[in-house]
Amino acid sequence: MRQAGTYSGILSGGISGKTGPHLLPLARIKKIMKKSGDDVKMISGESPIVFSKACELFIKELTQRSWSVTMQGKRRTLNKEDVAAAVMATDLFDFLVNLVSESGEATTPLEMDTFKSS
Repeated sequence: MRQAGTYSGILSGGISGKTGPHLLPLARIKKIMKKSGDDVKMISGESPIVFSKACELFIKELTQRSWSVTMQGKRRTLNKEDVAAAVMATDLFDFLVNLVSESGEATTPLEMDTFKSS
């Protein structure tokens, strides 16, 4: 039987999405989830909460790896190149390589069309 883990504390704030320690806007996450495909019709109240925590963990991990690159360069300001270097050095972030690579078509988030308009 599965035991309560890390995510059980996430849901303890309630399913309304208005309570609990959420750093990212749940309404925006739900909107992105709905735009992810035509097959996605209904999303439970708990799903954006889990996605919010997953995004927080992702941002934390990428920031820590980017900061390591910054420190190796003996600097105190994290910049785009540090993030790019962290992405390139980590297999886990391979899905971001086109976003940060110099030779890729889409090099900035504004240039990259992640959702197709209907």
